[in-house]
Amino acid sequence: MRFKTGDKHLRILDSAVKVFAQQGFFKAKVSEIAAEAGVAPGTVYLYFKNKEDLLISIFEVRMQDINSKVREAIMEKEDGGARLECLVRLHLTKFKENPDLAACFQVELRQSGRFMREKVKGELQQYLDLIREIVEYGRRDGTFRNEIPARLVSHLIFGALDEVVSTWVMSGMKYNLVSLAGPLMDLFTNGIGRGAGALAPDGPVGERVGQPIMSALPAGRR
Repeated sequence: MRFKTGDKHLRILDSAVKVFAQQGFFKAKVSEIAAEAGVAPGTVYLYFKNKEDLLISIFEVRMQDINSKVREAIMEKEDGGARLECLVRLHLTKFKENPDLAACFQVELRQSGRFMREKVKGELQQYLDLIREIVEYGRRDGTFRNEIPARLVSHLIFGALDEVVSTWVMSGMKYNLVSLAGPLMDLFTNGIGRGAGALAPDGPVGERVGQPIMSALPAGRR
């Protein structure tokens, strides 16, 4: 799918991210998004069918950007472990640096019936395919084990990253999200690696991060 790249189109998208994150999808008004973008309300409808179409477009456009940047970055890494760590750190950094986008992705998109039905298969599937490519690359260079289905591993990695970011958002973003890269790589590499040593958490924040994560989770999910 090709996206418009005009200045107004991108301004509306950026403004929608901010308004959806602050007001919530259902409470947000197109007029508020238009005002934030500095355009007339009718202009929004020149680019998007309705508010839900705008929300879905945020996911598609931003995921397209994430896919492109992650793919470019991992190509500079020599082995599967380094490529996986690169993806993990970029994933966490992207949302840490864009808290409004994190709120849109992890909370507001779940309010869309269309998103939950379709999962916006194009860009999301490309991200899952990218993770799977990393796993298969690591198998070929001997970093990862071969007996675990690659599809299962790629979904496990994405699911863990998605849940970690969701928990960070629900906790009020009170800790350094990127400090979880070390513990996550410890989990991933010791689960799919060949005798790799455990990776230490990223400093004192990483050592303390378990407590805010657990306190943020509902009792039934701990």
